[in-house]
Amino acid sequence: MSRSDETPRLPIADGRTARRAAFQLLKDDPRAVFGMLLLTSLAALAGAAGPWLLGRIITRFEAGDLSVSQVDGLAAAVLGFAAAQLVLTRYARGLSHRFGERALARLREEVVDRALALPGRLADEVGTGDLVTRSTLDVATVSATLRNAAPDIFIAGVQVVFIFAAVFVLDPLLGLCSMVGLPLVWVVSRWYLARSRDAYLAEGAAAGEVSEILNSTAHGARTVEAYGLQTLQNRSLDQAVDTTYRASTRTLALRTVLFPVTEFAHALPMALVLLVGGLAYLDGSIALGTVVAGSLYMWQLVDPLNQMLIWVEQLQRSGASFARIKGVGLVSHTPDAPVPPPADDLIEVQGVRYSYLPGHEVLTDVELQVRPGERLAVVGRSGAGKSTLGKLLSGVDTPDTGSILVGGVPVADLAAAGELGNRIVLITQQHHVFMGTLRDNMMMAAPEADDEAILAALALMEADWAAELPEGLDTMLGSGGVDLKAAQAQQLTLARVHLADPHTLILDEATSLLDPTTARQAERAVAAVRSDRTVIAIAHRLQTAHDADRVAVMESGRIVELGTHEELVGAGGAYAALWRSWNGES
Repeated sequence: MSRSDETPRLPIADGRTARRAAFQLLKDDPRAVFGMLLLTSLAALAGAAGPWLLGRIITRFEAGDLSVSQVDGLAAAVLGFAAAQLVLTRYARGLSHRFGERALARLREEVVDRALALPGRLADEVGTGDLVTRSTLDVATVSATLRNAAPDIFIAGVQVVFIFAAVFVLDPLLGLCSMVGLPLVWVVSRWYLARSRDAYLAEGAAAGEVSEILNSTAHGARTVEAYGLQTLQNRSLDQAVDTTYRASTRTLALRTVLFPVTEFAHALPMALVLLVGGLAYLDGSIALGTVVAGSLYMWQLVDPLNQMLIWVEQLQRSGASFARIKGVGLVSHTPDAPVPPPADDLIEVQGVRYSYLPGHEVLTDVELQVRPGERLAVVGRSGAGKSTLGKLLSGVDTPDTGSILVGGVPVADLAAAGELGNRIVLITQQHHVFMGTLRDNMMMAAPEADDEAILAALALMEADWAAELPEGLDTMLGSGGVDLKAAQAQQLTLARVHLADPHTLILDEATSLLDPTTARQAERAVAAVRSDRTVIAIAHRLQTAHDADRVAVMESGRIVELGTHEELVGAGGAYAALWRSWNGES
């Protein structure tokens, strides 16, 4: 089904924020920017020399004080300046493209970092469509600008400035004629820019809606078939596609005004220079060479202005995409100051409240301490808030109120600073195999690990299948490579955890979806990882609680009992009732 208008979406950076971020891209690579400006200015100067020299040839030839050898010399100079412009422009363009690639690499890394730093609750609420569109289609749009449009427009802009300056130096009257089209370009550009940003943002949002519906339908295909929702889904998709079509038509209508008007504005100065210059020449107030040089400058102006015209639409589209990309970071959790190292491994939960929807609290006033090296089991009926507490303890999300600390430092700050991975790790029923080699998958947890350490971790998890892979650690996994079974994927995940060497493991029934034989093998692997570490087990099977040092019992988002298995059974409370039910006692 289509998403409601009230469905949360990731924010969009305002114009000021986007401009400041774009300027930051320039500040991050100042040497390249200075080099581009220098080479482009020299190329523009070389280009401006040719028409001036041709004008001098005509003027002096008309006056009869120019020999054949002098004509040859000036013509050779024209060719030399043209060759210099070609070479300088080539190097300026090459430097611009390298600058664009470096800026694009930084932007891609930033998108990934900010997407990973999104609060888990928000990521769930906005769905995957909007985020995927921003990290793929929007990044692709900006990359096209950085690779092509930005270098072309930068070079064209410098050339335009130098050409206008050359015409004014040549003759002020012709200079005024050369600028007659600028007011028209200014008016139509203002009209276009005032409407195009919102139009392109709407187009991007519509594309995200289509992506969201397609993604959710693909993931829930069996449910759609089981409940006969094909017609409803098709109708929702048709509506989203229709919205996308209307948004695209709107941007197309804007371009059909911009392009013809600016094309006319480019042709008008050439006509005026020829007309006014010709009349002035007949009147004797201007030399023929000056008219020719001015006309050549106007002819030179056509290409850079056309380049700017061609890319202005891409720039506006890219600007909207850039604002959407920067919007991802507006909700990422980032610490206000450098995060100090935790004093120890003590975990403290203080007055934590949390809700997925306003007014519907899942956790209420949760208080808990987990001592280093302790085995704590968290039990309770389905919906009591156990998995939610596990997510908050692991830094996946932040509480609405209260705090979760490790060694006196907020877990959420450590997660945002990238300092939590070697301290607290959450292991759930989902085990991810990333596209890449087996070595790449393992080294994600420990970039400095050597092959010996990787093989030792796999052996500890009883991952005998790793030795049978056709290319060993260099075997490609995931899409286009070897497809691991559920148990193998879990062993890979646990081996990664072992390499990361966290002090605390949070286990949210990591083996509950496996068949009994596979689960027993996986549990042996889990036991190997748990050795000498703090373990918080979200337990649905009470045998886990029986073996724990302490048991926390949750009901309706609160911890209602806390103690050892024997203490809680003897107390005759909520845990004792769960234990009797687990053992089939009345």
